Amino acid sequence: MNVFRILGDVSHLLAMIILLMKMWKTKSCAGISGKSQLLFALVFTTRYLDLVTTYISLYNTVMKVIFLVCAYITIYLIYIRFRKTYDSENDTFRLEFLLVPVIGLSFLENYEFTPLEILWTFSIYLESVAILPQLFMISKTGEAESITTHYLFFLGLYRMLYLANWIWRYHTEKFYDQIAVVSGVVQTIFYFDFFYLYFTKVLRGKKLSLPMPV
Repeated sequence: MNVFRILGDVSHLLAMIILLMKMWKTKSCAGISGKSQLLFALVFTTRYLDLVTTYISLYNTVMKVIFLVCAYITIYLIYIRFRKTYDSENDTFRLEFLLVPVIGLSFLENYEFTPLEILWTFSIYLESVAILPQLFMISKTGEAESITTHYLFFLGLYRMLYLANWIWRYHTEKFYDQIAVVSGVVQTIFYFDFFYLYFTKVLRGKKLSLPMPV
């Protein structure tokens, strides 16, 4: 554990809480990609199967349970409680374009060819691209609500802090997880354009808008 890891977890948790509060207060899930949230729920489910096999620490266990609960509450709100407000017409990213290559890569590139290890690897690869349906939805509609952009900001910040965590661990422990680091770099790259728009528009009180696709 180090400060970057802790701040990364806090940023990740804050992103999920912002999203849940947005939906609960507005009684709407408009502008939120249900497909991205399904992918994140799948990420947590496949990554945290070790909850029933391995105990690391109370902090680790509690955070895993919280992320799982928040992920499934989010799915419930989008597809059941507030399903009438779900913008399925613009949430049209083809998930098979992500799932098929991620599954294949998980079998080809992993540390150990066992069910739990392959599922963990799958979760790492999938998390790196899980945000794409949300970004695709924003590009399709041309804009995003400020609450949604704050959610995306803290989600991107979480990834940047985790990269700092890996750098810190390498310098202090000589520990290096190639799969997690490379996947984290890929995921962070997806947020670069968003970060620029967030700092130049959203923080100045302007609504985040993107050019409409032709």
